[in-house]
Amino acid sequence: MAAKNKFMNAMKMPAIADMFSSEADRQRESGDLVTEVPLSELHPFVNHPFEVRDDEDMQKLVDSIKENGVLTNLTVRPRAEGGYEIISGHRRFHAAQLAGLDKIKVQVRNVDDDQAIIDMVDANIQREHISPMEKARALKMKNEALKRSAGRPKGNWGQLDPNFPKPRTKEILAEGTGESAKQVQRYIRLNELIPELQKKVDFNTLKFNPAVELSYLTPDEQQSFLDYAEAQDCTPSLSQAQKLKAASKDGTLTPDKLEEIMSAQKPSVAPREPVLNINVSKVAQYFPTGCTKQQMENRILKILESYFRQMAHEQAHEEER
Repeated sequence: MAAKNKFMNAMKMPAIADMFSSEADRQRESGDLVTEVPLSELHPFVNHPFEVRDDEDMQKLVDSIKENGVLTNLTVRPRAEGGYEIISGHRRFHAAQLAGLDKIKVQVRNVDDDQAIIDMVDANIQREHISPMEKARALKMKNEALKRSAGRPKGNWGQLDPNFPKPRTKEILAEGTGESAKQVQRYIRLNELIPELQKKVDFNTLKFNPAVELSYLTPDEQQSFLDYAEAQDCTPSLSQAQKLKAASKDGTLTPDKLEEIMSAQKPSVAPREPVLNINVSKVAQYFPTGCTKQQMENRILKILESYFRQMAHEQAHEEER
């Protein structure tokens, strides 16, 4: 009987849908469809937290694409309104536009909103130059997506072995970031800062650890602190920020209390804006012939911005250790 059943199974005809489905259809169902699409059909990820900068690295990528094409396919997913949403490859997409390409190869994946967010963050979080707030926004998005998708496991291993230890959300969130679970949660806290303080974190005029403590203040308290800090041209130490957090928790952080805490010990004074005059002839050798003074200045500012973003990232790692 077993031999007969085996024979009958082997003789079964494939399903009609399988007989007439194309290879592209089968690839699309498996999530492995690679196709070439016009750039006009590609759209950025909604609320994409990573900035695409027109800096020196972008120009190198444009030159590479002009010479060799786009070497790594973009990952996208279909949009209900038509076209495709980019999951990973925003820099390659922008460089392809600058290089004058009309079409580009993509891998099409059919994933839901939460999985798309997780994939998007995972594909970008290890980029070399991302600011603290870019990282903070990305990790918050992934954290929320993981929480929403909790209870929707892939496969059925959980049913087969209910005692199998499942990693906690914060541990999953930390995977692939190069950060501890605790540090990841500290990054997420930065999203509670008002926008003006977030900018200070990115430009390293507000250190990472004090910024985390200030994130526990109410928005109005943060604004009061910002007004004081700008008026006094200062930034808080970690100890001062912790005292401000404690006073906020107790409901005693009045303007007088804020001033008392900030003046109790000498705060770190931010350097005043210096007057800098650079002889154009000294830097002209590093720019193409015919480059104007304004173009030189713009390029120098972009280089400095990239440098200080990297310094802020390294500072965050140092403070964790």
